[in-house]
Amino acid sequence: SFIFCYLFGEGEDLNDLAVEYSICPSKQEGGMLGWVRKGQMVPEFEEAAFCAPLNKVVKCKTNFGWHLLQVLSEREESLLKDIQPEEFHAKMQDPSFIEEAQLIDVREPEEVSQASLPGFQVFPLRQFGSWGPEITSKFDPTKDTYVLCHHGMRSLQVAKWLQTQVKIVILTFSVSLV
Repeated sequence: SFIFCYLFGEGEDLNDLAVEYSICPSKQEGGMLGWVRKGQMVPEFEEAAFCAPLNKVVKCKTNFGWHLLQVLSEREESLLKDIQPEEFHAKMQDPSFIEEAQLIDVREPEEVSQASLPGFQVFPLRQFGSWGPEITSKFDPTKDTYVLCHHGMRSLQVAKWLQTQVKIVILTFSVSLV
């Protein structure tokens, strides 16, 4: 499951509270941690986030201090689906498809120079070290994402890796009580 969490303060603007009082590095983004998945947070925080009922404020204590969060929405695990060239060609005929989908080409520059498709952003797999760490900030995890390569092996690798990167969005507020 995916969940979106937000710090809750009664009658207060949650972003402002996080910016003003949080000790979490995410305070500059109003407490937004971004989409994450299980295994990326300390166990106490993860348990609170993934077990919290929808729209209920929960608190938890970790080694980093006290956290207040509210689960605002959930979404299902992303699915990997193989798409045939004919089906993809049909989708490309719809002008809104390129606007609504995220298109990634993981072929190398010399392959792209021989043939390319409109709307694809090129992220050569050989340069993964350059774009890998920041890819999750460049894409919307709620949109359909299509990954292209020459034979399908590299695109499958990248699609599986992307699937592990983004699972829940948490907006949180962390304070250290002295």
